Amino acid sequence: MNPQRFQPAFGLGNSHLQSLLASSRVRRWFCTGAIGRLERASRELVLDCGNGVRLLGLHTPRTDARGLVVLLHGWEGSAGSTYLVRLAARLHSDGYEVFRLNFRDHGPTHHLNEELFHSNRIDEVVGAVAAIACALPARPLLLCGYSLGGNFALRVALRAAQIPAPIAHVVAVCPVVSPANGLQALERARWYERYFMHKWRGSLRRKQRLYPGRYDFDDWQFGLGLRGLTRLLVERYTDFGTLERYLDGYSIGGDRLAALAVPASILTAADDPIIPVSDFHALRTAPGTRLDIAPHGGHCGFIGNWRLDSFAEDYVLAQLGTAAPAAAAGPSPGARATIAAPAES
Repeated sequence: MNPQRFQPAFGLGNSHLQSLLASSRVRRWFCTGAIGRLERASRELVLDCGNGVRLLGLHTPRTDARGLVVLLHGWEGSAGSTYLVRLAARLHSDGYEVFRLNFRDHGPTHHLNEELFHSNRIDEVVGAVAAIACALPARPLLLCGYSLGGNFALRVALRAAQIPAPIAHVVAVCPVVSPANGLQALERARWYERYFMHKWRGSLRRKQRLYPGRYDFDDWQFGLGLRGLTRLLVERYTDFGTLERYLDGYSIGGDRLAALAVPASILTAADDPIIPVSDFHALRTAPGTRLDIAPHGGHCGFIGNWRLDSFAEDYVLAQLGTAAPAAAAGPSPGARATIAAPAES
């Protein structure tokens, strides 16, 4: 499998179309059977991530699983995002147990924590993965994330010593490398900025309705754009002080991945309109990290044909398969029941 040879079918080469199709619900039409089986086998669980933080996930068990894959979505996505659901369905069909984690304030989770989500909340995601690892000790533990989820997955792997089970492999698809450069790219591509502002506005409004005494978001604030609103929230609700310090806080650029001890695979596209490919050329990676740059694919798309199949899914399965080549023996452990309480309604 050589990502440099990936070539979309005629009519699918545009990078913006690739990026749009990645999340399109139309893609679900072509695999309704597998997605239906996944959803019927899944159950919502709330994780205790430490320090009073609770995160919601969807757990899909499988007896004699090859491994447990924790999936992380992108910013303003969720465990129900099309790209994550399709990948989860394929992984489950291929013999994996899957846990789709929602970040704070993503999906139906705004009520679980009073404080707002921001991209430097790595401790709680490490805590979530640790809770999952404690409950499922007999499985090879694998991580995979898209976009901001890919960034989180790699940062969790950098803190692998805090996880009570070895992480066998991590795969990141189009991960955010330099948040500052990514923000500039979004500002240059105004359609993407409007798209994310629309979703973010809805998320913040929901938070305000749940905690009216804590949050008061006015229309003028939403008119500030991504940079202005991010700066306002950083200064008002975090201890970072400045936007620049906040953005640098979750960067994985330069040599920050050089010490990564977990085997890792990174897939990106040279024509990604959101994450500049120059960020990847500037990375200094660890010996156990594989970096693949496909010429096409947009942002998390890699749509190869008019059935809207994604090469990214093939890539993830191939890379994870090197760490979990054979089915594990025995049923899923009973310790799973300690992972969390059922989700609140």
